[in-house]
Order: sequence, then structure tokens, then C-alpha cells
Amino acid sequence: MRKTLGWLLSLVVLIGTMGAASFTAQAATAAGPAAATDIKDQILAIPGMSLIEEKPYPGYRFFVLNYEQPVDHRAPWKGTFKQRLTLLHKDVSRPTVFFTSGYNVNTSPRRSEPTTIVDGNQVSLEYRFFTPSRPDPANWANLDIWQAASDQHRIFTALKKIYNKNWLATGGSKGGMTATYFERFYPRDMDGVVAYVAPNDVVNKEDSAYDRFFGKVGTKECRDKLNAVQREALVRREPLEAKYAATAAENGWTFNTVGTLDKAYEAVVLDYVWAFWQYSLLADCAAIPAAATASDQEIWDTVDTISGFSAYADQGLETYTPYYYQAGTQLGSPDIKQPHLKGLSRYGYQPPRNFVPRDIPMTFQPAAMADVDTWVRGNAHQMLFVYGQNDPWGAEPFHLGYGVHDSYVMIAPGANHGASVAKLLDDEKALATAKILQWAGVAPATGLSADGAAPAAAPLAKPDPQLDQVDLRREPMLRP
Repeated sequence: MRKTLGWLLSLVVLIGTMGAASFTAQAATAAGPAAATDIKDQILAIPGMSLIEEKPYPGYRFFVLNYEQPVDHRAPWKGTFKQRLTLLHKDVSRPTVFFTSGYNVNTSPRRSEPTTIVDGNQVSLEYRFFTPSRPDPANWANLDIWQAASDQHRIFTALKKIYNKNWLATGGSKGGMTATYFERFYPRDMDGVVAYVAPNDVVNKEDSAYDRFFGKVGTKECRDKLNAVQREALVRREPLEAKYAATAAENGWTFNTVGTLDKAYEAVVLDYVWAFWQYSLLADCAAIPAAATASDQEIWDTVDTISGFSAYADQGLETYTPYYYQAGTQLGSPDIKQPHLKGLSRYGYQPPRNFVPRDIPMTFQPAAMADVDTWVRGNAHQMLFVYGQNDPWGAEPFHLGYGVHDSYVMIAPGANHGASVAKLLDDEKALATAKILQWAGVAPATGLSADGAAPAAAPLAKPDPQLDQVDLRREPMLRP
């Protein structure tokens, strides 16, 4: 009791001497039952949480952690595994953003766009079955979107006791899908969702939307130029495959999973046009060589730069086995016709089954994506979907129906798979920023809008070139 009274007396003195602004910051740090406990100790007091390392970063605490998760959330007695996550700690008085890429977690300090907008904390989670967050032995039947959403739910529940302000879920591409699935299965956890460039393959066998996309994206001149290089790479298959074999031997690449070097070569070439629009801009078309006059080396270089010849070697596929498994069991995968390759393509777009070792069984579940799509159309609440106009993955986006509340789909003009709120048109950018701040429970920073007529919301945190790096994955077509 005396210690409590002494603490209160000191606090009163602090209020009088340092003023209200200083008190706010101090009280936020000291708030709660663990007032005198370092944030690291509070985090590690969570049952199942352990520290891998702490990395210093100015203005933040950054932790790389493991959290013990059930292998099967429906049967937690069947064992556990350690799931890796990171925590960028700003202050417990700030909102928290739950980020996932849908793949491996980046163990360097990073800040997603919503985290910058709300000037908050960020929890980043490694998706289950991406090593080292893989059960041993691995029962692949336990890799599905509900199990992954339940991983997020348990981590949120554990950390919410410390970070008790508003939470937002976010992610790009497969991470945007993951944030959406989390909201579908646990709609009471988050206060808002910002899903970037999230594909929505509702009917896996119906992919005509992609064909329509590739028939109109960019300009005809650019489309023809890309198609010509892709075609030429198949016309010159023999000399270029000889170069591929030499490169594979030099780098120790093998092709047991896909079956043959020929299948891997064609898969890389068929990725070419898709990968260009996924990662490049219309202006980049100027750097594409003219197929008719290009040397073999020039054709090789452009395909390797844009698609990547290592992608379908065993060594390139291994990291992404969990993704290909999910694409072949729940997420679906695109298939496009590409009539300009008629008579040259031997395999067409190969299914995910070709990229997963044969000892892993796979059965497609067509109801999984239809369920999510139906739920989003009728129940989305405080959700924002951002797409890039020239991104192939946006050909099958999420749509909103009459039952939604305070939710939006926005398209960044000319943008690729790196579309963001910052790349939206001014009015939509202002609205999206204001909504993210509102959902996070923080007051927006206001300034004049582009036309100078009205206040516009702006990010609360200052830009940081290191923290705000966008780690775009160089992936073949099948991986969003």
C-alpha cells in the first residue's frame, strides 16, 4: 500500500512539473498491471512465446520471436510446432497492425503502409509450413486457410492483453488473401482490414478474366513486343535449353519435382508476359529487346531477368512448396490460353501438382474460395481492397455486395503488383488514409487536399527509407 501511495504521489508531481503532454507519453508507457515491466519481459511472459533475437532500431524495439502453436487447432492435443513472428514495438498506447506476406517472415525491421499511416506497432507472422515454421513430421492436411487464420487468432488473443488499442490486419498478394481469410473466420478480432492486390479465384476452372486482361493491358505495341519475345524463346528452345542445362549444371540445379528440364524451361518462358506486368510498368517495355533481331543471349537475359530460370528447379521450388500445395488444394491457380504460342507450347500452364513432390497428397476443395467470396460480398465490415490497374492478379478481384458496411475496392491507375494507397488517385488516397486512421482509432493528421479546398488525411509517421522498403518477391506466374 505504501509503495502504491508513493507511486501515486510521484505521478502527481510528474503531472505538475512536466505538463500534460509529457504525462500522456509517460502514462502510456506505465499503464496497465505490468507498468514497471520491460516490454520484452511482458511479451516473453506469454505462455509459449520465446525470443530468437532482439535487433535495435531507432525509435522502436524489434523482436524476432517463436510462438508455440497447435499443429491442428481442431485437435490441439496432437502436438505443437514453433511459428516464427516479428514484433516492431512502438508503444502500447499506439494501434497495432497484424501483417503477413503469406510466406516466410522477413526478420529485418520493416513497416507496412498501414503501420506508417497509423504510426503504430507491427506484428508480422510467418505462414505455417514455410520453414522453419513447419511441424515435424509434416501432415500437409493441416495446411489450410482456416488453420492459418487460427494461428493468427491465437497470436492476436495473446498479444491483445499487452497491445490493447485497435488492431488492423494487412498484407499484399497472398498476404492480402491471408488477411481476408482471417477476417472471414474471426470477424471480431480486427478493427479493420487493408488487403493489397489480393487474388480471388472463386471458380478455379473459369479463368477467362485473365485472357481478357492480357488482351487489353498496356498498349498493343507493348503486348506484341512481349508476345514476340515469349514466342521466340520457344522457337529457339534447342539452343536456349542447352544454355539452361549448362547453367543448371554450374549451379547444381535439379528438376526432379517438375520432371524434366524441358518442362521447367517452358514453365519459365510461359511466365514471361505475366511476370512482366506483375513486376514492371508500361514504361519498362522500352527495355524489352526486339525478338526478330535479338541474339540468343538477349532472349535468355530478358527471360531470366523477368521470369527467372531458377524458379522451377527443385532448389527454387522447395521454398514455395507450401504455396503450391495450397494453390492445388484451396486457393486455385490461373490458366491462360496465349494463342500466339500455338504449335510451340508442349505443356501449357502446368498445374500446381507439377510443382509439389509426389509424396505429398493433394485434393482440390472447390468450395473454399467460393465460401470466402460469398462471405466478403455479404459481410465485409471496414475492409479496404487495393489493386493495381496493370496487375494480372487483379483480373479476379474481390467484389463487395449490398450487405457490406464501410468497405471499399480501389484501383491504382497504371500500378502493378506493388499497388498501394499512396498510388491511388488523390481523392481515393485521402479517403483510404482517413478510413485506415479511423479504423485504427487514431485522429488523422490533416492538411489541404490536392485542390486546396478541403482537409485531407495524411500518414502519422514520418517516412523511413529502411523501414518502409517494399520487399517485392521475384516470383514466377503461379505465385501471387
